[in-house]
Amino acid sequence: MADAKKPFRIGTRKSTMALAQTEEIARRLALRVPGILVEIVKFETTGDTDQTSKLLTHGGKGGAFVAQIRNAVRAGKLEAAMHSLKDMPGNEDTPGLVIAATLSRDSPGDVLVLRPGLALDDFLRERGKGFKIGTNAVRRAAYARRLFPGVEVIHFRGAADTRVRKLDRGEKQRLPGGGEVGPADALIMARSGLERVGLANRGAYDFRVHDMLPAVGQGIVAVECAAHDFATRRILAAIDDRDARACADAEREVLWVLNGHCNSPIAGFARIDGASMSLTAAVLDETGGSFIEASRQGPADRPRELGRAVALDLLARGATELIERSRPK
Repeated sequence: MADAKKPFRIGTRKSTMALAQTEEIARRLALRVPGILVEIVKFETTGDTDQTSKLLTHGGKGGAFVAQIRNAVRAGKLEAAMHSLKDMPGNEDTPGLVIAATLSRDSPGDVLVLRPGLALDDFLRERGKGFKIGTNAVRRAAYARRLFPGVEVIHFRGAADTRVRKLDRGEKQRLPGGGEVGPADALIMARSGLERVGLANRGAYDFRVHDMLPAVGQGIVAVECAAHDFATRRILAAIDDRDARACADAEREVLWVLNGHCNSPIAGFARIDGASMSLTAAVLDETGGSFIEASRQGPADRPRELGRAVALDLLARGATELIERSRPK
């Protein structure tokens, strides 16, 4: 039972999607933990205030969206922090913090969102030729160039609902070095993100997972807290989803072994079927021309071992060269 007099403070970004995810955490805690009083604390991170620069400027997604909220947890200003797991760096330690809960996984895949007036049949028939796809994700850009050889991929930033609004209005995207690109004809976005902001109907085409592997952890909400705060860890354990955690452990082990940086086009997706887990991961170059993929199955209760085996397969096939090629100079 929680102390009803003391608020359980959860930090989150201010975006519509982040707030929806945090409200879902609060809802689940209210159902599972008698007497809990959740307070949602909103942060405007550097990744939210700077909608122009590439995320690498701020240390990747970890620096742009995670660092400020993590610092508040370390300082004791929050009991916990909400993160989209795919935004959490997987190739580095997080001293003093631990992922205490992972919510059950939402839709893991990506979707194509089209501007008003553009028919899906026209886009697919031309295989993207003559059209512009907007994304900030190196992984999505690599897959887009691989699946639609004629498409032009342009830099496109913003929260999920902001990106769709910019697409619909035909707005151009400002570039980090000055100038503009666009407007975009289409976007590639996470299905789960569209659902969270009430725009699920805008997904014109769902990419099959084996055609466009998701980002590691995509569709999983993670709740982080101080490692030494065992009272908070016990509370959050009440909403931890065992299958989502196992899949996250397998996928993130791939990132750890590959030492992938924030600019690495690395993808991975694990699925549990009974006592068995399957895991597929891939490394691409930004052009989509080079592509290495590996898959394995193993016991669902040994996810990190499976992730390590798949990562070692990728390394044996030349993943290091692709990762180093994309590493910032």
